[in-house]
Amino acid sequence: MLIDCDSCAVRGIACGDCVVTVLLGVSPAGVELDAAEQVAISVLADQGLVPPLRLVTMASHEGHEGPMGQVGQTRSAAS
Repeated sequence: MLIDCDSCAVRGIACGDCVVTVLLGVSPAGVELDAAEQVAISVLADQGLVPPLRLVTMASHEGHEGPMGQVGQTRSAAS
């Protein structure tokens, strides 16, 4: 998964509560996560240890759903 913060439809709105910002300290131009990293972040977020990924791609913005689920929710990569 490539997380391109520049193309996120909720950039600026949801950055403060996004796992990318929490783990890296700032919103980067982009981050790439492999399947194992996606699962690890989902597990941490599901347990309340880090916020979930808030990425909403421009293409999926109409349905308000990004690659990890709806804004504010997490979805395990194994789901």
